[in-house]
Amino acid sequence: MRLLVLLSIAFALALSAAEPIPVLVKTSPKDKGKTYPTLTVVHVQGFTPQNELPKLSTYGGDLSRKTDARGFFYAKKEGERWWLVDPEGYDFIHVAVCSVTPAHGSPKTTEAFTSKFGSEAKWAAATSELLHANGFNGSGAWSNDAVMKAAPQRVVYCPIWNLMSAYGKKRGGTVQKPGHTGYPNDAIFVFDPDFELFAMEHAKQLVATKDDPWLLGHFSDNELPFYRKSLDKFLALEKDDYGYKGAKAWLDQRGGDAKKISDDEREAFLGYIIDRYFSVCAKAIKMHDPNHLYLGSRFHSDEKKIAAAFQAAGKHLDVVSVNLYHQWTPDFEQLANWVKWSGKPFMITEFYAKGEDSGMANTTGAGWLVKTQRERGLFYQNFSMGLLESKGCVGWHYFKYLDNDPENTKVDPSNRDSNKGILTACFEPWTDMLKLMREVNVNVYGLISHTDKGGRIH
Repeated sequence: MRLLVLLSIAFALALSAAEPIPVLVKTSPKDKGKTYPTLTVVHVQGFTPQNELPKLSTYGGDLSRKTDARGFFYAKKEGERWWLVDPEGYDFIHVAVCSVTPAHGSPKTTEAFTSKFGSEAKWAAATSELLHANGFNGSGAWSNDAVMKAAPQRVVYCPIWNLMSAYGKKRGGTVQKPGHTGYPNDAIFVFDPDFELFAMEHAKQLVATKDDPWLLGHFSDNELPFYRKSLDKFLALEKDDYGYKGAKAWLDQRGGDAKKISDDEREAFLGYIIDRYFSVCAKAIKMHDPNHLYLGSRFHSDEKKIAAAFQAAGKHLDVVSVNLYHQWTPDFEQLANWVKWSGKPFMITEFYAKGEDSGMANTTGAGWLVKTQRERGLFYQNFSMGLLESKGCVGWHYFKYLDNDPENTKVDPSNRDSNKGILTACFEPWTDMLKLMREVNVNVYGLISHTDKGGRIH
């Protein structure tokens, strides 16, 4: 009997060594109610997680990996692994949170802010401390960078400048859509002769921070409508529109027929407008700030599956930014294609899960809907560890700092009533989720070493 027990234990241990044992997380019935295998730090075979905050460089880089210091961030490839390198020359992964800002959208949030902090300076200090304590080293788009600079412990930041959407607002014709700006017939104004002049003028703002080593890089826009059928949409514009004229000239030059557009033509045209857009923005950004990275416009739609889009991006960007939803575990083939097509690393600049236990309606936004804050944290672990395993990812930005405040009706329609934040709308931390986020964040460099030495996560 004793022998049988010992054999059973040995067999179980052999199985556990061969295959990770995932947690099963079921999304809400409101979100299809599917069950997803979910791997956490403790499931990584042969890896011993650390609980203490590691000793890092000034900016949060890995002290065990030193290379050339250039005084500003840059990207490099070492073997199969892409890295950012911090201003001191240490390899770096940007682990950040979007929209780090002291929102004052309603009396409720204003009262909570006043009660907890009393001033923006105290808010910045407390927020920076919270981020660092949970293993984050940066902030993403739509953060109050000017206020956060005053914090005793700074974070690495990356502003968004809205070159196309700001031009559209000035030009006229744009509308607010959930999550991003809408354009007539989903056709951005990339053929307008005034866009290049506007971008160059608008980018003069970048001069103010061009010498700041804490600045990672710049986003030019968010979620532009780069759709597979963009050519069809441009050709459906009025014939005196610059967009129509530009698309028609492109098609005529190829000898194409507007009544019989092929998929190859659609993909080639998408690459063409992306190339045109990024060339204008890169020129403006680098003219006024030659020191920092150009991070793109946060791809989000059809372009994620189209080689021509990433080939165009790779010509002008230092890092390709992608907002990635509807994937519980990252699609490893897709991630590999992005690097292969562009020749550049990528950052995931939006992803999140919402919890039903928050008491919020959770009817807005694209992120997953799960039952609990713990399950939000489990999703974060599974997803972010997949990004680390891909070798092409140089960072991720969780969306976002604060929950939506339903009382604030002036915000983007996608940000009305959902539990997206690492804090409530009244600045209270979601501790069950943050605990699990921290478990991954403090082990980022260790997990990379593990995978680069042949270990696996998923």
